[in-house]
Amino acid sequence: MSYLNELNDAQRAAVEYNDGPQLVIAGAGSGKTRVLTYKIAYLLQNGVQAGNILALTFTNKAAREMKSRICHLVGEDSARYLWMGTFHSMFLRILRSEAEHIGFAPNFTIYDQTDSKSLLKTIIKERSLSDDKYKPNVIASRISMAKNNLITPGAYLQNSIFATEDRKAQMPEFGNLYAEYCRRCKMNGAMDFDDLLLQTNILLRDCPQVLAAYQNLFQYILVDEYQDTNYAQYLIVRRLSQLHNRVCVVGDDAQSIYSF
Repeated sequence: MSYLNELNDAQRAAVEYNDGPQLVIAGAGSGKTRVLTYKIAYLLQNGVQAGNILALTFTNKAAREMKSRICHLVGEDSARYLWMGTFHSMFLRILRSEAEHIGFAPNFTIYDQTDSKSLLKTIIKERSLSDDKYKPNVIASRISMAKNNLITPGAYLQNSIFATEDRKAQMPEFGNLYAEYCRRCKMNGAMDFDDLLLQTNILLRDCPQVLAAYQNLFQYILVDEYQDTNYAQYLIVRRLSQLHNRVCVVGDDAQSIYSF
């Protein structure tokens, strides 16, 4: 493992520690992603099977670059079956296998922003609501925020605080729009981008046998740019890591796109 000599003492210590939860905080350009890359290579060379490692990134480019570097370090065959990619791509892979547990067909459609806004325009028009007060862009943004905070339409409609805020915003029908949008998506056999997080959380929450299977599968979980995770992403990682408790997250709190 001569590649470990490329690391400084702090980086090497971070790579070699794999017995429990680990938080690596460092500034921009200090080699955080290198630590994650070398840690995966180190695990593979110490007998961990690639299929037991889940590595989550925020961009496809970052995932490709990490996997390329890992293949260079340990060989393509060793790294071939890594679960490595963006949060959404990895959870889509899980949902394709397990969607029937939550009422979707495995070949469900993924709605992009254009699809979602088109459906919202249809629902707004059917309900004779004002285009000025119920702008599809605004409604889509509010639905996205609700989903990323794991607030389902049912929970939204039961919350009196949300109802008060919607009245103040002159959108008292938002909760019903949200519910109808979700109902129509499911009827059409579709999920939108935010559903890949929301529905994965629902799957892991409501299907203990599925959760147990993936907890057993993912013996090591690694997350790049952890400071940018939202609540839905955090909760999935937390659930999946509860069995083995081997989760390593790297990030720079000074670069967070969310406020803590």
